[in-house]
Order: sequence, then C-alpha cells, then structure tokens
Amino acid sequence: MELSLIVPAYNEAQRLGPTLQRVYAFLAARPARFELIVVDDGSTDDTAALVMALSSTWPELRLLRSPVNRGKGHAVRLGMQAATGRIRVFSDADGSTPITELDKLLHALAEGADIAIGSRYLASSLVTRPQPRFRLVWSRLVNRVVQQLLLPGILDTHCGFKAFTAAAAEQLFTACTVDGWSFDLEVLAKARTQGFRIREVPVRWENDDRSKAQLRHLPREFEQVYHLHKQLRHTAKKVDNPR
Repeated sequence: MELSLIVPAYNEAQRLGPTLQRVYAFLAARPARFELIVVDDGSTDDTAALVMALSSTWPELRLLRSPVNRGKGHAVRLGMQAATGRIRVFSDADGSTPITELDKLLHALAEGADIAIGSRYLASSLVTRPQPRFRLVWSRLVNRVVQQLLLPGILDTHCGFKAFTAAAAEQLFTACTVDGWSFDLEVLAKARTQGFRIREVPVRWENDDRSKAQLRHLPREFEQVYHLHKQLRHTAKKVDNPR
C-alpha cells in the first residue's frame, strides 16, 4: 500500500460527505494504491452511517469507530496505528487544506523528510479566507509560546494536514498519549527529540466558519505546552545522566 489518508471526524455528517468526495476522486485518479480511513470519534449524528454508505461503493474506504468521544488526537492515533501505507497522511474533515496540496507533502518526504507538515504561515502560503480575528490572535499567541518552549523554527504546528513515513508514524503514534487538540505539539516535539526530520511546507488554506476550535481551549493549550516542555526536559536529563 502506497498511501493511507486518515480523516478524524466527530459529528461531521453535514460537511464530511463533500470532503470525502473530493478526496476520493483525487486519489482514485492516481496510479498509486491507497486506503482512505475515517475515524469516527464517538459521533452522535449520522457520521458513521454516511461513511458506511460510501464504503459500499468505495472499496478503499474503511471506517474505524471509537465508542466515546476522546478527542482529535485519539482519533488520529487510531487511524495511524491501523494504517498500512508506506506514507500516512491525516487531513481535517473540513477540507480547509485542499487535497490537491498533497503532492507538496509527498515531495518533501521524497526529498528526505520523515514528516511534512502543511503551513499557513510561510511566505508562500496562500490563505484564501482568513480565520476570524480572535482565532488568528489565539493561534499566533499559542505559536509564540510553542516557539519559545517546544518547537523553535516551526511556524505552524496546528494545520490539519500532515504526512509521515510509515516508520515515523509507527514510532511516534505508539508513544504519544495526548487525546485532544494539542496532540500535534506532542507528536512534533517527540519527533524532534527522536531525530526525525520535519519539513514545513507552504499550502493553500481556507478557513471554515464551522471550525470547532474554540477560545475556551486556550488555557488547556498553554497547560499542555508547559507539561510537554517539562516532560521533554526531564527525558533529556535522564538521557544525559543515566544511572
């Protein structure tokens, strides 16, 4: 299997269908074998029924289900661990980064990166519909703290469009435990400490006004950054001073 594409979904019955239609049409037109995995994170709407209906005509589509809502990080982790592709990508259900940007990530991997991450904040990134001001300020604020404590040099840690080699995905998603919105930080921070090569790639991105990211998550974001910072410092000290 060449490519696994994972879409985490929680109560996405309204907007998931068009996203999957675009993704499937794009991948099916290419010669490489692929699988499309939707991870239903305990949805209470018709998300699972929608995916099951599509899978009756799309053999490459499969559904994984969590009995309860655990968070985006948990859903992505389930998908990555179930995937069989040589390259494993996750993409948000809202399709804010079009699937047509995929080749940019694949090119970065082909050039030697272990992880390629879509970015909204590089000079050549194209944001066709920006986030509301409060979310943009929130995103920039979190990013500044992340730059200082965890991931200097990476401008956009939270864009929902990332690709991993199978080796990187298997090692990282086995070790990671964060279930919620901050899972990207844990994955990238551990990837850097373990020596994986990360490439940030400019992509086209369009805000979806139905995004589920909310200001109330901000304190938790900062708490998670601080926790990961302490955790990684402790790990580094143990490596530097083995007993």
